[in-house]
Amino acid sequence: MPDITDYKLNKIFTTPPPEINQEEQALLNQVKAVRTTPRDARFPAFNQAGHCWNRYNEWLVCVKQTKDDEGCKNLRYMALSVCPSLWTEKWDEERGEGIYPGVKA
Repeated sequence: MPDITDYKLNKIFTTPPPEINQEEQALLNQVKAVRTTPRDARFPAFNQAGHCWNRYNEWLVCVKQTKDDEGCKNLRYMALSVCPSLWTEKWDEERGEGIYPGVKA
């Protein structure tokens, strides 16, 4: 019977990773730093449409209550990370036109 160490991942990839330049390293670090909205137990399903709608409106409630866009940017970021950009762009336009059906900021 083979030893468990025979199955280690480093045995699969035998060639070392290629060297990367400073620009590529900066891009890699930027990609590693990307985060999405944390899991919300209120939305356990794979379909995250409700989660998206809720995050977007939580951001609007924050803006409405604090009148501070900069202070609420984290909520905006979470909404943008879970929502399709097509939806958020549409909602932003609707808010500008005064016809958005959600929270009025």
